[in-house]
Amino acid sequence: MKTDHHVILRVIAKCFIPLILIYGFYVQFHGEVGPGGAFQAGVIFAVALILHALIFGLANTMKAVPPVFARSLAAVGVLLYAGVGVWALLSGGKFLEYQALFGEPPGGHDGQHAGIILIELGVLFGVAGAMVTIFYALAGRVAEIRDEDW
Repeated sequence: MKTDHHVILRVIAKCFIPLILIYGFYVQFHGEVGPGGAFQAGVIFAVALILHALIFGLANTMKAVPPVFARSLAAVGVLLYAGVGVWALLSGGKFLEYQALFGEPPGGHDGQHAGIILIELGVLFGVAGAMVTIFYALAGRVAEIRDEDW
């Protein structure tokens, strides 16, 4: 019979990880009207995954969220951010000029609202994907070093 000395940590992590993710969503969607935003939300989402890796093991976390997904998420974030800027350029505006997205006159709010949401999602994806990718790279290297030393 295998005894698990980390039962309390596992139970608490299972309770806290969903709360951390909910808080990340709050920061993401409240960031348009108050303090916070996509960068902070991306780091919060990455923290939830890092907590999972620390408590349940790196291998289990990499099975749940493969490294290729984290790298792809970061790439999609950069493409989404840059894509909104290119869309504005192709619509006759300046890079990231939100009113140009839908051909609105200056002072229009629909394009600005949609542009901000898309930019914020791009930053969220880029930051979360990059943070998880960096963690995987560093944590994987530590595991390799640990195996070599033993």
